[in-house]
Amino acid sequence: MRAALALLLLVAAADALHRGKAYVREKVCNEYRMLGKENFRTLTIISSSRKYSNGTFEEIGHLVREIVSLAETCCADGADPSCYDSGSTALSAKSCSADSPFPAHPGTAECCSREGLEQKLCLAALRHPPQPLARYLQPSDRELCQAFRQDPMEFADRFLYEYASSYSQAPLPVLMASTRTFLSMVSTCCISSAPTPCFLKEKLERKTLSLLTLTSNRICSRFSAYGKDKVSFSYLASLAQKVPTASFEDLLPLAEDAAEVSSQCCDSVAEDCMQKKLLEHTAKVCTALSARDGRVAACCEGKNLMENHFCILAMLPAPAPKLPEPAEPTNKELCGKEGALHATRFLFELARRHPNLPDAVLAKLYDTSGKLRGECCSTKDPSACWDSKRKRIGAELFPFLEKTNQLCGQYTKLPFLEFKKRLREGLVQAEPEARPAQLEQLLERRVSFASACCLPDAPPLLCASKV
Repeated sequence: MRAALALLLLVAAADALHRGKAYVREKVCNEYRMLGKENFRTLTIISSSRKYSNGTFEEIGHLVREIVSLAETCCADGADPSCYDSGSTALSAKSCSADSPFPAHPGTAECCSREGLEQKLCLAALRHPPQPLARYLQPSDRELCQAFRQDPMEFADRFLYEYASSYSQAPLPVLMASTRTFLSMVSTCCISSAPTPCFLKEKLERKTLSLLTLTSNRICSRFSAYGKDKVSFSYLASLAQKVPTASFEDLLPLAEDAAEVSSQCCDSVAEDCMQKKLLEHTAKVCTALSARDGRVAACCEGKNLMENHFCILAMLPAPAPKLPEPAEPTNKELCGKEGALHATRFLFELARRHPNLPDAVLAKLYDTSGKLRGECCSTKDPSACWDSKRKRIGAELFPFLEKTNQLCGQYTKLPFLEFKKRLREGLVQAEPEARPAQLEQLLERRVSFASACCLPDAPPLLCASKV
């Protein structure tokens, strides 16, 4: 109970920091007194590492020391009421100096052009974009205990930094619970007379929480990059590729529900929001799709809904069913009240006929679809605009989709060296006039795209730049 209460207090404090209220003295001092110095410091390491996930351990350390020192000095009994305001102003000035020891952020210069409270709030709201890939690699049990025994505090600080920056998009309550139980496991097992069985037992107990951290980081990274509407489409397309026998009407409510989970829980400070909503969503998916697909049914047999969700998430696309060419929406439909829905339905049909099209390409199609509707539906003659666009789409887009679908299909099915060999042979045939250096450049670009973007958990921002 005390652990849960401490977590809620930490989360409440982090909410204040995250939402730009870190410089309101009363708020920070109340939190500092409730949490105590060490818990406040732990929170500051996690929230700073999460916000500035590209910062170094040393840069985060500088920032944490300054924030904790400011709270310790200015929240003491009898401290001058102006202490916190002047101290936070000095901290802002240090952030804006050319030799600032704090994490670099591209938005700092813009914030530093402002003054007073506006500058402080702007700096507090800065946040690095999601890491393309989670970089934390858990050492062996022996290495963990060796580092822990050498310097327990240094070990804890470095772990909190590495884990929070690596899974920076996971909701804060999930990160707090995950880091707390991990450090508890290490401190318990490294002084145990039988460390190996201790670690086995503790890891088994942490399995659901570990999966929740991994999954929610992935879900919220996509939400951060895409926003609610595009996340809904991304999930719809993914389900269409995995369960192509399901209809648009079957899958759209599930996609909208998944987007709602992201919207409600990625920035929530409620302790169990992500876990509760994700498990409810998983139950809906299992109810709706188990009878339609044997792989979904197999994933849904387990008693642990978190493991079931992870199983569905990791499913590879199914082979494309034999379906007729999808009917393209008419010009009138695209510019009507439900134009977005008609466009989404057509993209859904493309997705299930091209099961290996990566998320980044489908997301690009979604963006382009919205852009085209904006362009054509606002002209005096929408039909003429659409007719000219359709000619280009037929000539350029569909061949591109076929090639990309084939590229990612080969990448997921073949061993890497065989994939690269076949790709080279295909390029030689397609570009007989190209010089060897040009062919190698083309080959490396396509291999780089496939290896980063053809898998289900591909980083959205990185792959958007590669499309």
